[in-house]
Amino acid sequence: MKVLIADKLSDQALQALGELGVDVDLQPELTADELPTAIGESNVLVVRSTKVTAATIEAGDQLSLIIRAGAGVNTIDVAAASARGIYVTNCPGRNSDAVAELAIGLLIACDRRLADATVDLRAGNWNKKAFGRARGLKGRALGLLGMGMIGRAVARRALGLEMRVLAWSRSLTPARAEQLGVEFVASPLELATRCDAVSVHLAAAPETRQMIDAEFLAALPAGGVLINTSRGDIVDVDALRDAISDKGLRVGLDVFADEPTGGSAPFADTELAGMVTCSPHIGASTDQAAEAIAAEVVRIVEVFRATGRPPNTVNMCERTPATHSLVVRHYNRVGVLAAVLDSLREEDINVEEMDNAIFAGADAACCTLQLDQPPSPALLKWIASLEHVLQVHLEPV
Repeated sequence: MKVLIADKLSDQALQALGELGVDVDLQPELTADELPTAIGESNVLVVRSTKVTAATIEAGDQLSLIIRAGAGVNTIDVAAASARGIYVTNCPGRNSDAVAELAIGLLIACDRRLADATVDLRAGNWNKKAFGRARGLKGRALGLLGMGMIGRAVARRALGLEMRVLAWSRSLTPARAEQLGVEFVASPLELATRCDAVSVHLAAAPETRQMIDAEFLAALPAGGVLINTSRGDIVDVDALRDAISDKGLRVGLDVFADEPTGGSAPFADTELAGMVTCSPHIGASTDQAAEAIAAEVVRIVEVFRATGRPPNTVNMCERTPATHSLVVRHYNRVGVLAAVLDSLREEDINVEEMDNAIFAGADAACCTLQLDQPPSPALLKWIASLEHVLQVHLEPV
């Protein structure tokens, strides 16, 4: 197995991959435009910020797995990968603590105006009178949009600061909110109206694009705080500029709608950067997070090498066209499944999914086949009559 790593990965991870016996090709400076040429005969591609385009996927004749060494997969053409039967996986939750730490850091920095104070001091201005006024965080209400692993990590830290924490997400229930020690809120707009500060922890998706719009921003209190460490296109940037100017909203951003993908590049929206406390998408960039993500990359490769099916896959079909499930219990002998598959082909039946479980002792097995139509009674009878078949059962799905 050949693994192309197109971004930086820890030395420990490289050593662990080597110990697995895979062929590692480390090219951390590759760009998206260079990847189609570099992909070659690689079976696995590991990326972090480098974009994986359809051109790269088309060029990877032997490519079977793309691993995003991070939480999201928005830099990967998942549709193109799915069309070619290539697994796309990620490393969810491994950078949660790092992102949560930055979100709290931006929250404190906004409340204390640390970025502006630093700029003033570097310009030779001692302005304690202006920067010495802050509301403080203790007792204030922090709203969390999204309660995945990062949102929950932020909640724990905010509760440690003795803040009141309110939360909304599509999957959050009042009972679950109580378990997490936060207050359940029924809608994003209600969250904005009830909180002094809001921190955004939503995945990039069509339904979350520009969710933080003019109506949401208008509902925030004057002088309130908005933190975004998730994805830039969740915020309507024009509405955000207006809210900063019109109501003194304090904003901390680690992500931007049109941010560069590389580690070093020009940044165009200097106007917005001048209005907020900001950082260049470094939420997951700590040594602790890097090691945790690298360890997960190694685990994904190891499981894929051993089983052919990687964990954390994001592009599997939620529901196949299968209409029936055929279960064949059989002795673990050569040719049994081949005969079953050949007979299904003769009736023009497609196998949508197939799993063959081997029992202790490796003498018997159970094969489950998801089919796009039911076999004829005659075919079922024929399969049941095969020498090494123990039992045949058909059920609709």
